Amino acid sequence: MALTRDLLAIDRIFLEPAVEDHAHGRAILARFPGAERIVVASHWKIPELHGNAGGVEDWLRIKRSTLVLGVKKTLPMRPNGRSAHFIAPSTSNGCAMACAYCYVPRRKGFANPISLYVNTPAACAAIARHAAKQGPLPEPDQIDPACWVYDIGENGDLSVDAAIHEGVRDFVHLFRDLPNAKASFATKAVNRDLLAYEPRGKTRIRFSLMPARIAKVVDVRTSPIPERIAAFNDFVEAGYEVHANFSPVILYEGWEEDWRDLFRQIADTLSPAAMAQLRCEIIMLTHNAGLHEVNLGWHPRAEDLLWRPDIQEAKTSEGGQINLRYRTGWKGRWIARFKDLLAAELPACTVRYAF
Repeated sequence: MALTRDLLAIDRIFLEPAVEDHAHGRAILARFPGAERIVVASHWKIPELHGNAGGVEDWLRIKRSTLVLGVKKTLPMRPNGRSAHFIAPSTSNGCAMACAYCYVPRRKGFANPISLYVNTPAACAAIARHAAKQGPLPEPDQIDPACWVYDIGENGDLSVDAAIHEGVRDFVHLFRDLPNAKASFATKAVNRDLLAYEPRGKTRIRFSLMPARIAKVVDVRTSPIPERIAAFNDFVEAGYEVHANFSPVILYEGWEEDWRDLFRQIADTLSPAAMAQLRCEIIMLTHNAGLHEVNLGWHPRAEDLLWRPDIQEAKTSEGGQINLRYRTGWKGRWIARFKDLLAAELPACTVRYAF
């Protein structure tokens, strides 16, 4: 992915004092020698960025021009059970892209540009120790037939991070040498630099997909859907496991026809090798009243699709937030209809889980 002014033109870097003690920190700073440097006590608490309602007006400018660098203080492995067995300590929090439904702004507040953690070697060492304690995967499950799977990109998009941070390569190289573990991350960007990482089958990339005309509204600053689909073959050939992340599934008049067209595009594009290993996850839209109010300040058109209180209901998340999800009962029916459509158009694509 070329580091163009359309995606990143960093002119301001917030950094914790310890960042320059780390090789990755020094390397990232060297990439942007002309950027203003602002030392902060914590990458998590920057009032100018996080919780600053005035930042809504500069949402996209902040995404493009601001970078935060920090040192990850704790390195826990959280059980997951859906897309992975464990959520690993990631290399980042926040993103240069600006998807209107992203949950990270709900937690951190407003624009939330890329925050990169520069102590990746410590995270890699923690993952290696954790994997060693697990031993072999007892039996095949919905997540993987042979390996413990660690999600390494829960709060960011590693394809974009890799354009400025070698920590993503560190993770890919770590997992190819762990006999019982595999990395996984979802992405909405196509960064062909990753094709040279030699993952040897031990990193799973989940390209997020939705109908292209809807993505043009809600997937702001991401790679176009046809480009993501076209990348499947090349990434499989380069040694990645490549799955589809059908997420989020947004309900609107005509959604089934749009998804049928998408499934047919996938069928027409994927090589036999890519199709043979194809799996997917299905994630229905989750929204949030606070994010709805924020979006009205910078991208109200997206809310025509995302804010549907007539078919949504409030539900408390595991993190204690009050979110909006499609109504119980109806949601199950819509998932069933989605699965039926997928089975008709892409019968080779196994559903790993639907939520």
